[in-house]
Amino acid sequence: MGRPRNFDENQVLESVREQFWNRGYAATSLQDLMGATGLGKGSLYGAFGDKHQLFLQVLDSYREEQLTGVRQVLTGPGPAMQRLTLLLEGAANGFAEDAQRRGCLMVNSTSELHSQDPEVVSRARATYQGVEDLLITCVKDAQRQGDLDPDADPQELGRLLLAVMQGIEFLAKTNMDGSALLQIGRAALSHLPRPRPDSTHPQP
Repeated sequence: MGRPRNFDENQVLESVREQFWNRGYAATSLQDLMGATGLGKGSLYGAFGDKHQLFLQVLDSYREEQLTGVRQVLTGPGPAMQRLTLLLEGAANGFAEDAQRRGCLMVNSTSELHSQDPEVVSRARATYQGVEDLLITCVKDAQRQGDLDPDADPQELGRLLLAVMQGIEFLAKTNMDGSALLQIGRAALSHLPRPRPDSTHPQP
């Protein structure tokens, strides 16, 4: 049996995440990771593998948190349009309130490594497919509830909202004012196709 570990793995991963998030993958050195965690190379790599394996574990933890957060909002109580509003407003406020305007770790990592690390790209694709699926389901709820045009393509609208969210993130990095970011999200929702006066739809 190996010696028991005398450190909190979750706390170590959180410290490592901050390093990768602040500096990026390539610019984060082993010394940075050792300094952030207080662990030596043997302990760090013995528990988590090499730098790349450690980075993938950080991304896996991050992507699960992100999907869980989106799922909680989009499948929560209240009308579907209210849930969509909460999601976009939450994204705008969250990016605006980050003093460093770091954006999304998954997006940053994909932008940095997309041409050289297919494992990162596959994780990003799976993450945003998950978000897209949740958005599509919520759009369908709004259609059933009579708040969106029942003849509109829910996949098209879900992808549009995903693109709006990513656009808000990018613009936040340019230090755009938080009120402007909120305005973008609200405008996108206000321009979604509404039911025609003569249309009929099932009640929820």
